[in-house]
Amino acid sequence: MASVSDVAKYIVERQQGTISTLKLQKLVYYSQAWSLVWDEKPLFVSPIEAWANGPVIPDLYDLHRGFFTAHPDMFKGDSSCLTDAERETIDVVLGAYADLSGQQLSDLSHSERPWREAREGVPEGAKSGSKVSLDVMQEYYSGIHAASAD
Repeated sequence: MASVSDVAKYIVERQQGTISTLKLQKLVYYSQAWSLVWDEKPLFVSPIEAWANGPVIPDLYDLHRGFFTAHPDMFKGDSSCLTDAERETIDVVLGAYADLSGQQLSDLSHSERPWREAREGVPEGAKSGSKVSLDVMQEYYSGIHAASAD
């Protein structure tokens, strides 16, 4: 199984340069979500938490903490270890979401059930270590996938 660092490195490489760390977090999140739907398995094992600015993978955050932009050299991961299916999933996610800004992706994630459900009972803007459920992600995004196939 890929690590979150492998996935992040691949995304930054595909974006051909630097990318905001906020946008990177959300693209990695959506890659996990759609892997759960299309590949029926997690892309990586690192947990996702429902932070005030949307879903965040703390293991990834630790790699880019203090930086506004990310570049491939900050990740020790190996994007070549991703399978063809994993790369295909990430590429489709990038095709669908990469034109959105980090803030737009954050706003989108705020409107969706997995983050909202994990934030239940947490005051707006407050810190939270609540985990975003992979089961809820799979169920929610599977519903979107089914609706778009109709």
